[in-house]
Parts: sequence; structure tokens; C-alpha cells
Amino acid sequence: MKEKKYDLATDLVQLITSELAYEYRIIPKLKTETEITFLTDTEDSVELKNELEIVLGSTVNLEQEEKEIINKFLLINYRKRNTQTSTLSYSDDFLLNIIHEAKEIGSSDIHFEAFEEQNKVRFRIDGKLIEKYLISLDEYPKIVNRLKIMSGMDISEKRLPQDGRINITTAYEDFDIRVSSLPTLHGEKLVLRILSKNNVAIQLDKLGFTLEELQSYKKAVKKPNGIILISGPTGSGKTTTLYATLKELNKEDTNILTIEDPIEYTLEGVNQVQLKEDIGLDFASTLKTFLRQDPDIIMVGEIRDVATANMAIRAALTGHLVLSTIHTNSAWGTVSRLIDMGVPSFLIASTLNVSIAQRLVRKLCDHCKVEVAVNEEDVPEEILENKLLKTHYKAVGCEHCYQTGYKGRKAVYEIIPVTKPIEKAIKKEQSEIDEYLTENGINTLKVNALDLVKRGITSIDEVYSLLIS
Repeated sequence: MKEKKYDLATDLVQLITSELAYEYRIIPKLKTETEITFLTDTEDSVELKNELEIVLGSTVNLEQEEKEIINKFLLINYRKRNTQTSTLSYSDDFLLNIIHEAKEIGSSDIHFEAFEEQNKVRFRIDGKLIEKYLISLDEYPKIVNRLKIMSGMDISEKRLPQDGRINITTAYEDFDIRVSSLPTLHGEKLVLRILSKNNVAIQLDKLGFTLEELQSYKKAVKKPNGIILISGPTGSGKTTTLYATLKELNKEDTNILTIEDPIEYTLEGVNQVQLKEDIGLDFASTLKTFLRQDPDIIMVGEIRDVATANMAIRAALTGHLVLSTIHTNSAWGTVSRLIDMGVPSFLIASTLNVSIAQRLVRKLCDHCKVEVAVNEEDVPEEILENKLLKTHYKAVGCEHCYQTGYKGRKAVYEIIPVTKPIEKAIKKEQSEIDEYLTENGINTLKVNALDLVKRGITSIDEVYSLLIS
């Protein structure tokens, strides 16, 4: 985990860029009205002081520090840009540089937040928010207005939420950003979701399925008709699984139609429609139109209501393969959710091919994780009592993971193929099928999460909520 004594305040961090920090090996320590104090391990401090004063346009004071301490500060507070692989063009524009930096380091969202005394910019990296910049109260409205103009929003409307879209194009990159504005107490909050058009890396066998789960899932999606449902909370990777499935099914002789909100990846050969509820282009009405477009496969971004659920059932009954997502906590909970919506259980039983639940968990950094013995404070009581775990790995932090202890994420799945016994259970509206799952070797989210802990892929802290469910 991060050592707090090496964390710098955001206002200090943003005094210099990552490039300057690494080039001059300096760490901001203190800023006053007249000068800035830096820590450094550079021996020729006189020459460095003169050069920094020219570059920064401010009086500079330098304090000597050990090389190891400077390295620690740099790794924790400044991400070093990889100039060999970076294809994004940086400019003197603060806003564009924020966007490009977020894209380069793999951030999924950028949050611009308004508060009483200061305004913040936070990046979501590997599912966690990290504070990156502070913006003055004077500058914040200008940045908000610029973002609203770029995304096609009405800058005069500050009382109502708005949605927009920005396309960022450079000589090497082309990606879209979905922008959402929200009026808050001290000003508008904007969230920018980065939507990459690069879908090369989206492959079913790279998402986190075990070999048995992958075989079971592929068998279900290769059926000519029926419904494939993927469940999980927001940010659990459902859409990525859908896109990887579409890539697997995308053939020259197949007509694939999708209705999405938003279109997160563009797929060559797939007819993708953007949801626009304000003009009546919703999931249910578009699904109805799809059925007149001679489709083989239909993807619906999300089943939110009974109208959409019924249209998906109808499409499956008339010989189409339908893929969609739904918000439930487990694969079996999907069935209960559909029944609660008002969909007859016999229709669910006859059309559902497979139900999937998934979560995203951060992977431990292989360079610094450490194996420790299990104690009572680490694990849930049930796992401790049944002696299911003797040792586990903890996050530490090193230069390879920017001192977070984690690097990358992995999906955890729960896959229930609809067999004859499952069809009967659906028709009877059974609330639990744990015994069936155990007898047939179907792993739940809990079992798969515990397996990742045993194998040292993730930590107990990361999957604790799954282990107590």
C-alpha cells in the first residue's frame, strides 16, 4: 500500500510536470508567495537553481535529499510518460493535456468537480479515483464552458443536466469522449468517459474466463436463437464482454444490429445504433424496428424495463440470437429480476441460453506482492472456520505499479447455462439453486474470487465483498 509520508498534496504536485520532475530530479516541498522549495539529489545545485528559476519564472530554493528518497517521491507522485510508445500529441492547452494524459495512462473517466474553496480533477484508474489536479475558482468556469462547447452542449443552461460527445483526433489516435454535466451546489460537475475506438485487444479468451467457462459460454452463443444475459453492477465489464462476443460472432454472412447507450467501441461489419430517448429512439421501439431489418443477431445495451424485456423475448422466440445486460447481483438473480418485471417464467425458460454475472477485480502487481499467513482480521469468518485459505498475498507497491500494489484488472465470472433442470427451476420460480450448481461443478462468483486469491492474482481486500456474499 502507499506510504502516506511520501504523498504530496495535489497543489504541490501540479507545480511541475512529470517531465520536469524526472529531468531535474526535483520534488516540490513548499510554495510561498515569493519562492518554491524543492527537494533534489542533484549535486550541482547552483546551476540547477538558476535553470529552474528561468523555466518556472519564480525564485527557487533547493534542499538536498538522498537519491532513494527522491526516487520514492517520483514514483508515488509522478507517472513517467513512456515516450517510446506514446502516440498522443501534447500541447500548451491545459485541458487537452489532461484528456491526453488520462487516455495515455489508461483512465476510464475524468471528473471535473466544483467545491466551495477549490475545484478538482480526478482520474479513475483501474476502478479507483485518484486526485490529479486543482483548478482555481476563476479558471474552472472557463474550462467547463470550453468542454460544453466542444461536446455540443448549451453553455447558457446551467440548471439542468446535459449530455454531449467530443471526438479527439490526432495523427495517431481517434477516440470519442462522452460528456455528462450535473448542476451541483458550487457549480457544474462534468464527467468525461473515454470511449476507445481501438477494439483490437477485446478477445473472449483474454477476459478472465476459465477454460471450462469459456467452452460453456461459446456453446451458448453459437446457438442460432435465444437470449444471452450478462449481469453485474456499473463498471463491472459487462459491455466489454458483449463486444468480445460480437467480435466472435461477426461473420460476412451474419447481419448484426445493436442499440447502445453509448456506443463504446465501433465494430466493422456491425450495424450500431445510438440510443436517443429524447426523440423516442429507446431500446423497446428500436428492437421492434430491428425485427423488420432481417437480423441474425441483436445486441441490446441494457434491459431496463418490461417493454424491452418482452421485445427481447419476442425476438428470441422468432429465431434471433439476442445479447443484453441487466443489473442484478448474481446469474440466478437475473431470472428473478425478469420475473419481477412481469415476464412469464415459461418464456424465460424457453428463450434463455445462458445467464452470466461478472465483476472486475484489480490484479496484484507481480513485482511486489508478498505472501503472508491468514489471520482472523484478514478474511471473512466462514472462510476462516472452513480453513479454505492458509496463506494469501498482500499489495505492497513498487515502481512498476506506481506504488499502488495493483496493476491491471481481471473479470470474475459466474456462468449458468440453461439446461433441462435449470428450465424446470425457472418455471417453478425457485429462489435458490446452490445445490444444483455444486453438483454440476458450476463455480459461483464467490468460489472464483477465492480461487484468484489462492493463486495470488488478487488480494482479499479486493474481493472481500464477494467472499461474504
